[in-house]
Amino acid sequence: MASGSDRNPIIIGGLPSQVPDFDPEETQEWLDSLDAAIDERGRERARYLMLRLIERAREKRVAVPEMRSTDYVNTIATKDEPFFPGNEEIERKVLNATRWNAAVMVSRAQRPGIGVGGHIATFASSASLYDVGFNHFFRGKDEGDGGDQIFFQGHASPGVYARAFLLDRLTEQQLDGFRQEKSKFPNGLSSYPHPRLMPDFWEFPTVSMGLGPIGAIYQARMNRYMEARGIADTSMSHVWAFLGDGEMDEPESLGQLSIAAREGLDNLTFVVNCNLQRLDGPVRGNGKIIQELESQFRGAGWNVIKLVWDRSWDPLLAQDRDGVLVNKLNTTPDGQFQTYATETGAYIREHFFGDDHRLRAMVENMTDHQILMLGRGGHDHRKIYAAYKAAVEHKGQPTVILAQTVKGWTLGPNFEGRNATHQMKKLTVDDLKRFRDRLHLPISDKELESGLPPYYHPGPDSEEIQYMHDRRKALGGYVPTRVVRAKPLTLPEDKTYAAVKKGSGQQSIATTMAFVRLLKDLMRDKEIGRRFVLIAPDEYRTFGMDSFFPSAKIYNPLGQQYEAVDRELLLAYKESPTGQMLHDGISEAGCTASLIAAGSAYATHGEPLIPVYVFYSMFGFQRTGDQFWQMADQLARGFVLGATAGRTTLTGEGLQHADGHSQLLASTNPACVAYDPAFGYEIAHIVKDGLRRMYGPDSEDVFYYLTVYNEPIQHPAEPADVDVEGILKGLYRFKSGEAGAIPAQIMASGVAVPWAVEAQRILAEEWNVRADVWSATSWNELRRDAVAVDEHNLLHPEEEQRVPYVTRKLSASEGPFVAVSDWMRSVPDQIARWVPGTYSSLGADGFGFADTRGAARRYFHIDAQSIVLAVLRELAQDGKVDRSVLKQAIDRYQLLDVKAADPGAAGGDA
Repeated sequence: MASGSDRNPIIIGGLPSQVPDFDPEETQEWLDSLDAAIDERGRERARYLMLRLIERAREKRVAVPEMRSTDYVNTIATKDEPFFPGNEEIERKVLNATRWNAAVMVSRAQRPGIGVGGHIATFASSASLYDVGFNHFFRGKDEGDGGDQIFFQGHASPGVYARAFLLDRLTEQQLDGFRQEKSKFPNGLSSYPHPRLMPDFWEFPTVSMGLGPIGAIYQARMNRYMEARGIADTSMSHVWAFLGDGEMDEPESLGQLSIAAREGLDNLTFVVNCNLQRLDGPVRGNGKIIQELESQFRGAGWNVIKLVWDRSWDPLLAQDRDGVLVNKLNTTPDGQFQTYATETGAYIREHFFGDDHRLRAMVENMTDHQILMLGRGGHDHRKIYAAYKAAVEHKGQPTVILAQTVKGWTLGPNFEGRNATHQMKKLTVDDLKRFRDRLHLPISDKELESGLPPYYHPGPDSEEIQYMHDRRKALGGYVPTRVVRAKPLTLPEDKTYAAVKKGSGQQSIATTMAFVRLLKDLMRDKEIGRRFVLIAPDEYRTFGMDSFFPSAKIYNPLGQQYEAVDRELLLAYKESPTGQMLHDGISEAGCTASLIAAGSAYATHGEPLIPVYVFYSMFGFQRTGDQFWQMADQLARGFVLGATAGRTTLTGEGLQHADGHSQLLASTNPACVAYDPAFGYEIAHIVKDGLRRMYGPDSEDVFYYLTVYNEPIQHPAEPADVDVEGILKGLYRFKSGEAGAIPAQIMASGVAVPWAVEAQRILAEEWNVRADVWSATSWNELRRDAVAVDEHNLLHPEEEQRVPYVTRKLSASEGPFVAVSDWMRSVPDQIARWVPGTYSSLGADGFGFADTRGAARRYFHIDAQSIVLAVLRELAQDGKVDRSVLKQAIDRYQLLDVKAADPGAAGGDA
């Protein structure tokens, strides 16, 4: 064994070798004292003395390295466990019935002719973790508040359904409709927690792994935010997130731990089901995932409770005076523990206890069966209760409970701890018989051998069921339950929108600034102003929203405990415990989690909030698209602003900032109502309609996405005969052609509308073409309407065939039709099929780059002169102009030379 300086350093971060020893003799005396303590009293006593010395050193403010992990034993000592108030015998019967029904439901869903499958093993490992929560901790909503918010692990959904069945919340027909939502309607059950599919049952979608943890963190924070601002009393609400140890590999699972610790979110508890397995194998076969997670959470500032072993280990640990058992637990890797879960007691005796005579002596009076039943802490109700109680009573920090379990626990030797257990969906007759015997259920062999295995219900008047009802009544109602108590908001009067409808006069402003001006007026409204939640990822100044700092202020539960460097400025940075603005740092994932928590507050707490999330357009749907899907599933509402939108408006920033596709990504989300407005008055009508649809009397479960730009233009005043219906449905005639003889139509969106107007002028003056300019405020909504019409016509051929809005709108206009935008061509091409005439599009396909706006638009051939060429090309194909004009236009405007383009008055900076 190496000694002295040859040894690897044990103290990480302390670096003792780099500190000079001013008194080597005294140092040696301390080391000799430690050696004597070990020799005379054993390692455990020496360890205790060391821990006390570290504790005293910290009390005296002596800097010592942080202990990032502790021994592989339970954090809560047996002597410190609280009284367990439940009836463990009854709870075990309840849990056995739940386990059976969950497994049978999945097995029946795999029957011939159905085969939709499901997952058995995850709930089997976490069943006790849930059961203790249901019986003693999870608060319901019957008392009128939001109760607790519980993020159930997605793959454990069969167990939640099985428990609801015992409570008569679900029927046997519904259990048989698992994963058959349409064919078994109205008795179908969603595969996982999906609020959109089961809006009275589930609250939070979690099966996209990694989104549950970050969602729970920001839900706990939103609870504190709402209470601080006096919107809702959330003081009794506790957020629980049930997670898998493999799930913690996802960046979103661990990426925002620090904010929970920084803001002292002691209303939050993570329960990590450490069954040591991923979907296909061990999480850390050669390592120890519980120790690893303990270090990460402890380092992030969380309170960590390890729940590793059940009560059967207590006598063994109590006699471990020299620490040999603890050392064995510390050094055995997870892969080996997984093997122990599948082996016999004799194997465990030989391979775990057999290599040290002191270990062998500990178990010499135990039978192989007793050794086999040495269990994991996540299956012990009393140990779980102690951990949960400690978690909810802990103050000043969020808590994580790391609970060791066995995947597939109680399902039998073919399932328990097997690498393939996650994918195993069907129990054989022999499996069912062993499972029944393990659970002591009164089900006969005949019932298992004839057809589908039966569900088990002890009867509504049984002791077990009455116990379950009593516990839920005491805790405030059934969980999970989603309740919408929010009332419609009184929406602003038309005068609130008047200023932005007047246009910008001689001033040039970007559509981002037009929206911010409107937002200021909305936030002054006495009815809804305080309900706006402003969210940005460290870019408020970029979007011109620093003007909100002095009045709305930035939310910080600690307030502002320093003098701001810009305190003398009018728009100084200002933090407040009651601030309205959420400044979530450089984390789009964190901001989107805040957006979801705020956008679903109308259901979670019965108080509508109106989140407004503003971000660099490129970093929205592309970076956090999975969370926007989660937002749709959670039925959240609000406004999402993709600022600095377009492929060529932020060209100074280059490739990774040039968004030409988020509108296309937005079109894939059925709950997203996406617009690409060009002018302030369009924004006014869109926002007004969005408030009506999301917060009015007949509220809808949608959210609005507006792409706005950083390029200053002069905004026209709203026309007297403005086509409001066209703005909202996605298309209206902005400017009719006034000169020229040959008709054509130009359709443009967002920042491209001014290019289309310029092309209209050139076509009239130089090519005798009279082109109308249409503002396509939403290519996506036009397509959505057309697809719905097509489906109706397909299924109702005997009725008068409906006509899509875009077809009706353009039917009286003579083509050709040319579409242009700052998006890739796929965006306007969405409507090609329904345009009544020759249709072509221009777009910014490909990667963006850094240059002037003019050069970028010439490169992509979407500038005014390129639009002219596109219109002439379509007219030539229709025989309305001679093809020779095409070469003339290319030469006249030097369309093959990027350098020939007018760079414009402004570049592409943010």
